[in-house]
Amino acid sequence: MKIKAMAVFCVSLIRTILIFAMTILFLVIFTPLVILAFLLGIMGLKKPMTWMAYRFAQLWAIAAISISGCKISVEGRENIPMKGGVCFVSNHVGIFDIVLAIAYIGRPFGFIAKRELLFLPAVNIWVYILGGLFIDRRNIRKAVSTINKGIKKLQKGSNMLIFPEGTRSKGRGLLPFRSGAIKLATNSLAPIVPVAISGSYEVFEKHRMVNAVPVRMVFCPLVITAGMSSEDRKGKLVDQISSTIGEFIV
Repeated sequence: MKIKAMAVFCVSLIRTILIFAMTILFLVIFTPLVILAFLLGIMGLKKPMTWMAYRFAQLWAIAAISISGCKISVEGRENIPMKGGVCFVSNHVGIFDIVLAIAYIGRPFGFIAKRELLFLPAVNIWVYILGGLFIDRRNIRKAVSTINKGIKKLQKGSNMLIFPEGTRSKGRGLLPFRSGAIKLATNSLAPIVPVAISGSYEVFEKHRMVNAVPVRMVFCPLVITAGMSSEDRKGKLVDQISSTIGEFIV
């Protein structure tokens, strides 16, 4: 048993080192290209350059998943519209969630990132270029302004991903939605795709090393919000999204 445990430990350690090394190499090689893409976007080529940046990120995510050895089950991708702005509302189990999203959503999207990532070199550039926004939860006025910017992005046809629980659940089940974050979905009138993720906490955070575990990601049926009354969007819609996600969490 000790030999088997040691072998598992060594494999996990190697996978962890490989993913971190691959990520650093990726950032060194592709960050300058993404900055160039951003500059070209300013000159009028924003849409194709955003797609290019997303494809680079998707390449990294797929490579990370492959190295992890995790068996990924993805369901419901047919529920993702291929045109128009879409708000993806997902539970947040662990940091591996964003890797899954980049790999399998299949469309460029931004997400609401905590303000601390703004000061993380290279990562901050990728979050910004992919359409992400940085939120300062300690400042209510700034947080509301960030949410409003996200709403405008959705209304203009961009895609956004939000984690309305506000923090990682780390295997504790679905946490209550924070009212501020979910407003991005309910106030934009964009179609919503609820996303249910299970097992991603065990990939890295539980043991602080990469482990090959089964992970499930479900893109639930599309929710059309355009015809809903203001009262339904503020009340029933939140419960509907939460219940839908909860049904698919293992």
